[in-house]
Amino acid sequence: MRNSTLLLALLLFCSTALFAKERQFYQIKIYHLTTASQEALVDNYLEKAFLPALHRAGIKQAGVFKPVTPDTADIRIYVFIPFQSMEQFINLDKTLQADKSLPTNGQAYTDAPWNNIPYARIESILLQAFPGMPIMEAPALSAPKSERVYELRSYESPSEKYHVNKVKMFNTGDEIGIFKSLNFHAVFYASVISGPRMPNLMYMTTFNSKEDRDTHWKAFSADPRWKSLSALEEYSHNVSKSDILFLRPVNYSDI
Repeated sequence: MRNSTLLLALLLFCSTALFAKERQFYQIKIYHLTTASQEALVDNYLEKAFLPALHRAGIKQAGVFKPVTPDTADIRIYVFIPFQSMEQFINLDKTLQADKSLPTNGQAYTDAPWNNIPYARIESILLQAFPGMPIMEAPALSAPKSERVYELRSYESPSEKYHVNKVKMFNTGDEIGIFKSLNFHAVFYASVISGPRMPNLMYMTTFNSKEDRDTHWKAFSADPRWKSLSALEEYSHNVSKSDILFLRPVNYSDI
């Protein structure tokens, strides 16, 4: 009996470890730029050097996005990178440094002088995928990239406990399932494990157009499953601040 109990515990541990390992990690790099020339330089680097280097490193699908409504005082480029493991993330810089084509293809960026830098700063957010969607999915949209709208949402919670509760709402409560059934074409759902705003979760849904986005959210708000889930007392007060950012993929984005 004791051996059977130990075996069961071992199997549960192994299955949990395997499940956790299968959950991807994501990095969102945000380039903050001040001039159009910086934007052009970073665009050229990402398209001609950085994304091809990621592909050679085994990362086949990375996303590059810009705000639908740009801010001329703070020009931003968002880069989404999926990783199969934390080790792959940690070793990325070393992998890129060993890539012989990267410095050649991106020389104007990599060799930029100190008094003509290609960006004002880079912001980095590290995330881990939710169990309910452990791997990112490239959206299956029909519209050209220039017309698509990608919605990046950020939900901050008042405490770590409330954050765990909100994550539970997405997974155990199957908020993810509601989005999926309504064809929101989500790219990822994830918890922020390192970033400027915590505790926090982020997710990205995608649409063929702004009108398509509005139609989907209208259906979500009216869905009886969402009404029932959002009315549960156990999930009350688990979001203290939410942000919505509308993005559009650049023409060289993989996603």
